[in-house]
Amino acid sequence: MRRAVYSHTEMKRLIAPETVAIVGLSRNETSFGARTAANLAHFNGRLYGVNPNGGLIHGVQCFATLADIPEPVDCAVLAVPMEAVEQVVTQCAAAGVGGCIIYASGFAETALPDRIALQQRIGDIGRAAGMRIVGPNCFGLINNMSRAGLSFSGRYGAAPGRQGPIGLVSQSGGLGQALAQVTERGGAFSHFLAAGNSCDIDVCDYLSYLAGDPDCRVITCIAEGLNDGERLLQAGEAARAAGKPIVMYKIATGAASAQAAMSHTGTLAGSNAAYDAAYRRVGIIKADNIEDLYPVAAFLAKAGLPKARGVAAVAASGGACVITLDKAEAAGVAMPLPAAATRAVLEANVPDFGSPTNPCDITAQVATNPASYAACAEALLADPSYGALVVMAPSISEAMTPRNIAMFSELAAAAGKPVCLSWMSEWTSGPGAEQCEADPHVALFRSTDQCFRTLAAWHGWATALSAPQPRARIAGINPDAYALLRLAGDRLTEREAKAVLASYGIPVATDQVVRSADSAVDAATALGFPVVLKVESPDIPHKTEAGVVRLGLTDERGVRHAYAEIIAAAARLEPPPHIAGVLVQPMIAKGVELVIGAQNDPTFGPMVVVGLGGVMVELIKDSAAELAPVNRDQAGAMLRRLKGYTLLTGFRGSAPVDIEAIERIIVAVSELAFDQADRIAEIDVNPVICRPDGAVAVDALIVRSDTPSSNGERTWRNG
Repeated sequence: MRRAVYSHTEMKRLIAPETVAIVGLSRNETSFGARTAANLAHFNGRLYGVNPNGGLIHGVQCFATLADIPEPVDCAVLAVPMEAVEQVVTQCAAAGVGGCIIYASGFAETALPDRIALQQRIGDIGRAAGMRIVGPNCFGLINNMSRAGLSFSGRYGAAPGRQGPIGLVSQSGGLGQALAQVTERGGAFSHFLAAGNSCDIDVCDYLSYLAGDPDCRVITCIAEGLNDGERLLQAGEAARAAGKPIVMYKIATGAASAQAAMSHTGTLAGSNAAYDAAYRRVGIIKADNIEDLYPVAAFLAKAGLPKARGVAAVAASGGACVITLDKAEAAGVAMPLPAAATRAVLEANVPDFGSPTNPCDITAQVATNPASYAACAEALLADPSYGALVVMAPSISEAMTPRNIAMFSELAAAAGKPVCLSWMSEWTSGPGAEQCEADPHVALFRSTDQCFRTLAAWHGWATALSAPQPRARIAGINPDAYALLRLAGDRLTEREAKAVLASYGIPVATDQVVRSADSAVDAATALGFPVVLKVESPDIPHKTEAGVVRLGLTDERGVRHAYAEIIAAAARLEPPPHIAGVLVQPMIAKGVELVIGAQNDPTFGPMVVVGLGGVMVELIKDSAAELAPVNRDQAGAMLRRLKGYTLLTGFRGSAPVDIEAIERIIVAVSELAFDQADRIAEIDVNPVICRPDGAVAVDALIVRSDTPSSNGERTWRNG
């Protein structure tokens, strides 16, 4: 049964506790309990231990049982073996504990049925008591704002306690800790929340919590896989409504890594296309690698929303200026020319052998005229065409770099625009690096490529935030489609599939089914030559490859010969297919061929796909996907993402096709897939022939699935 993501309030006692108990705190200084106590040395609340012998252990007052603790416990950290976890969780529930963190491993990640059942029981105990549970097989969590180091990490207690507006969420504790160590180089964060096996709380719940937390302005997330993608959409909507960007890195994107994710966390790795579609739906920023997560988040936390889409750049190196142009073009970031007033300032401060434009090459002469740096930067930041200034730093200087960073910070604050420092030097920890990380107005990037990818993501986030949200659509039952699907077999014949499509208003090629050569001739005469003949069978999904299609038949003799060939070709197939007859349909005039289809993604449910059709679909693999259902605007955006979109708008003198007709078909297929998700596993409409006077579905395949979808009951989705 699906549940909604937990709210901030439902998880507050666990993540922002006032009282913490370490259950299983021992005198062994290397134990997880002792390490947790060390990480809570600066905790702003009250800390207790549970040990049968009581007493003072590592400076923490211990009690024999949870029930002996003199006040309610908000969060219990279970530093106990796997065999004791269920009993202790039961005790926590009876004592009214707000939430538990379970370190122990050996549960569902083992894939052993009894361990999977044990993990399920633990989650059920917590849910029945309204007690939130993190783990098992979990690294723990950190609320850096209250210095609650609820983790066995060996470094947190001794690490710099830098507090910042970035929340770190990770399914993997080790990868999350890698991000949290940004404090060692000047960075800062508000929370580090690791999920582990997620018997109760998962990364989507954490995203929901941070969406409602006032100390967090930007959220990062590392996920291996999700069991229910709809909950990611819920969390993403909550974050977008709060004006908080989510920067997400999805690992397990290949076949081998997806298998590793299953053995590591017991969750499924969903389709990459479905994840990308989910990101677009709620404005999540996709990180292509883990190294981008913190720099992107840190920039977004400092930058706010862009005041303009143009970006300016300044450097004391001509080569560095060329690099900015290369990387801006690759990322799709505009670098417009400066306004006349800006150009005048640049010309007054840049020598003749420099470049007083954008990017602005102030040349190495800045060393003898340092005031020119500030003058040019100030002018570029003041130009209304620019929303950010990129400063290329190929050389780091103990004397100049810290001073320049302070100068850029002051100018950025005055302009209300961010400065991006592209740290090109191999002196990665040189003077000014830590200063830049901590500065509220200057963002540090270790590569120009990363800098411009981030600027592109920034602009994309602003678009997603301001875009009107499509109206929610309720899943319904089309009675005609339902009846047709109920009567069909596991795989529908072409004629059956086209009847289902037609029930959703999709134009389909007319046809007649015949069972003799004479009937084929009669049908062809009635429909009008030229015609197409093809076998009607649920067992032959790819008819062209099977040799059971004949095109462009112009007379009676050709029809008779084609009918005989098709029946003979079908008879040679192994295993022998069921033949319902032969379809006769008019030969549709040539046009641009598209494939429009849908499939049920195991994580996100129904997803609609469009791409170049016919034989090109497998050769070029030019496609766009969105979560179903989509509206007309979303369908149009899908078409525009295709590399072959120019074929639709007129290419080398050809007439443009009816784009609106294609959009209507995409919308209808998406609604069919969404409405009938519990009955349809896959839809393939190929080809859809697109012409200036409309679009028509010529062939179709529908594969049934009478197993309830992974998403259970669907009550809403934008479309």
